[in-house]
Amino acid sequence: MRKTEQLLHRIEELKAQTGVPRTIFAACPNSPSVIRAALRAAKRNNAPIYFAATLNQVDCDGGYTGMTQEAFTRLVRFETERVHFTGPVIIAIDHGGPWLKDCQRTERWSVEDAMNGVKKSFEAAVLAGYDLIHVDPTVDINVPKGEIIDIHLVAARTVELIAHVEKFRKDGGLAPISYEVGTEEVHGGLADETTFDTFIRELKKGLISVGLPDIWPCFIVGKVGTDLDTTVFDGEVAKKLTAKVRPLGSYIKGHYTDDVANPEEYPLCGMGAANVGPEFTISEYRALCELEDLETQASAEGRVAVPSRMRETLRDEVHASHRWEKWLHEDEQGKDLGELTPERQDWIVATCCRYIWQQPRPLAARSFLYDNLSRLGIDAEGIVLGRIERDMDKYFRAFNLIGLNDLL
Repeated sequence: MRKTEQLLHRIEELKAQTGVPRTIFAACPNSPSVIRAALRAAKRNNAPIYFAATLNQVDCDGGYTGMTQEAFTRLVRFETERVHFTGPVIIAIDHGGPWLKDCQRTERWSVEDAMNGVKKSFEAAVLAGYDLIHVDPTVDINVPKGEIIDIHLVAARTVELIAHVEKFRKDGGLAPISYEVGTEEVHGGLADETTFDTFIRELKKGLISVGLPDIWPCFIVGKVGTDLDTTVFDGEVAKKLTAKVRPLGSYIKGHYTDDVANPEEYPLCGMGAANVGPEFTISEYRALCELEDLETQASAEGRVAVPSRMRETLRDEVHASHRWEKWLHEDEQGKDLGELTPERQDWIVATCCRYIWQQPRPLAARSFLYDNLSRLGIDAEGIVLGRIERDMDKYFRAFNLIGLNDLL
């Protein structure tokens, strides 16, 4: 049995035995600090950890983290060894589909090139030892703005991508891999019940038609109330979707779980897993800003030689990247960063730091900050990791994962 399915099966067995439901916590590995903090938090909570990496973050070209698929799995292995973590670690692609990688969209790749690019990325993930691939062909730059991609086309492309991975894997004698399908986002996919039902039906029929009757996703992403601008989980919708997919052997996966107001309801509603990403970038950013405040105070007292200028550097690099522009609201289109409200500027810089953490100037500023505070007896990296871990702990707790590794 595939690793992800093994974990889900054991959680289901434990629920039958103890009555305790659980939801797997998936962290978006948008920086080395987040990866390290996640493994430290998983060890302390004695729980599994799941990494869901987008192709913007980790890919054949290095992504914005600077890591290929092979480098990513190697780093996770090294960090796992560093903290002596022996629990389950799941490594997955998140939102793998054509035009979901920023360069494909901005350079307006053709359908063939975009699909081939995704297939190449999937192959690299399989070779690197990933455990799961989220197949998400719900974006099409050729669909007019305001219209939604045909769900039959989404299903057909999902089948094409899964079939490609299965052929590549079998031809190379590689280990089985798990799948996640669908999306909760407003650009299309499984946004309503009728569309959801059509997709499931078409996917089942399509996989059978290509000779893959035994392949089925363990996760199907559902629209459960959370998105970029909302933080309330809709338990009733989650229960309804769960009732649809559990007889098929699947679980509902939640995305945009960042800062969700009611995370404790996820396991109660049968959610299989939930992704959290930008929240931890904000955690990292806030911790660095607090550390710079300490540095500024020490500098005023003559105890720092060269200040790091951490905030200024991060803001400048985020602005220069232009990647923040895709997060502008409709009424903000065409505005420069400095023209937005202070609250929106702060949110955008804090959230979009993930795109530039590994750039030379932010790395140099962090090095100065850490070194300056080290001279004052302050463990700056430990404070940053601790802040991220604190924000992860609430999910381990809310999802009933603490101590789970002893029961696996």
